[in-house]
Amino acid sequence: MTHPRLSRSTPAAPVGIVHLGPGAFFRAFNAVYTADAMARDGGDWGICAVSLRSPEARDQLTPQGGAYTAVSLGPDGPAPRVIQSVSEVLVAPEDPAAVLDRMTAPATRVVSLTITEKGYCHNPATGQLRRDHPDIVHDLAHPDTPRSAPGFLVEALDRRRHAGTAPFTVLSCDNLPSNGHLARGVVLDFAQARDPELADWIAQKVKFPATMVDRITPATTSEDIERLAALTGYHDPACVWHEPFRQWVIEDDFTDNARPGWDAGGGQFVRDVSAFETMKLRCLNGTHSALAYLGYLAGYQTISESVADPAFAALCQKLWRDEILPTVPQPEGEDLTAYTGALLARYQNPSIRHRTWQIAMDGSQKLPQRILGPVAENLASGRPVPGLALVVAAWMRYVGGVDEAGQPIDVRDPLADHLRAVSDEAADPAAKVAALLAVDQVFDPVLAGHPVFRETVTRAYLGLCQHGAAASVTGYIA
Repeated sequence: MTHPRLSRSTPAAPVGIVHLGPGAFFRAFNAVYTADAMARDGGDWGICAVSLRSPEARDQLTPQGGAYTAVSLGPDGPAPRVIQSVSEVLVAPEDPAAVLDRMTAPATRVVSLTITEKGYCHNPATGQLRRDHPDIVHDLAHPDTPRSAPGFLVEALDRRRHAGTAPFTVLSCDNLPSNGHLARGVVLDFAQARDPELADWIAQKVKFPATMVDRITPATTSEDIERLAALTGYHDPACVWHEPFRQWVIEDDFTDNARPGWDAGGGQFVRDVSAFETMKLRCLNGTHSALAYLGYLAGYQTISESVADPAFAALCQKLWRDEILPTVPQPEGEDLTAYTGALLARYQNPSIRHRTWQIAMDGSQKLPQRILGPVAENLASGRPVPGLALVVAAWMRYVGGVDEAGQPIDVRDPLADHLRAVSDEAADPAAKVAALLAVDQVFDPVLAGHPVFRETVTRAYLGLCQHGAAASVTGYIA
């Protein structure tokens, strides 16, 4: 059966926001909050969505007038909502001049970003711009036809400076710690390479507020598009599917205080985002890693399957209460107990198939911030860490590459081969723990040498080898 295509039902709002990176997360998040803000307050906050690479978003959205469907995946089934805050879609490689014109227009007061870590063209270890990045080399030589986000931002800001137009606010919405600081750093690095006076002007005039973003948004499949058509009677290739929960914490630091009322959709304007970042990193990401490694070893394929086991739900609750929340600074206006309760409800949503194997990827990069930071703080305060040590031991067992049934594990990690070799070369479980603790790309040598930590992880690893993950979880919560 052929369904008619979704089309816009209201006039497009005048553009006030240019957004770089109109992927699924933007459509499930930024554009929804902006629709809520305009529904409450009105205002000229239509979004010009700019793809820096592919024409796919333009090809999906433009025939629909920018409208698309955001589908909330609650436990009771899907709930579709048509979003109409996108007023225009541009493809930067096809017409960089049109993008620069839109960014330079006085009506554009915010340029927001969901470009993923790679889009910042920086060195993740230092946070500094990679001036040898091919797109940066090109943009420095050809400022009128930029390819990179830093190139577009700096050229547009320079044009506004010469025109005497107030600068826009640069709002990073990528899931990166201190994202505002990162965006400011790469923009200033790029501007400095072009013109030190321009860099000084940006440093003095341009705002780069930090944000914390949170909403699980699975990739849209062809089956999802067909399912929506059966549900609504229209065809929408631009649809996105997401969990009901969302949280957007925004440092309230905008040029001339020009911003939409994103609090209409529950956005939180605060003085400092850092405590919220720590809360999310340790409470959400930390227990996600716990469920990923222990859940996978216990045979669970998804987070919702894991926490359907009462012992694994209790694992999260005990970790939060005893070992994670004592290390989380109090975020402004946040109820940490309510936050962790909401996390558990999110984990239990069977409509979101968040695979343990997927979350387990790149553990060598994630473990230091999610798990080892709280471990070090607890130990420094004299608090025991049996649960977090069990998570570390489960990661060690996982990167050994063989599960509890003797089947191979497809370990995806930048250090996968090295970690497997280190584990295989050790003669017995205690030696494997000692050898893996010596991998200084993951473990700070001071923490690795802490006698309580070493002994607790070794005991947990031996328990995993002898009794398995499920029994070890039961033992921890007992």
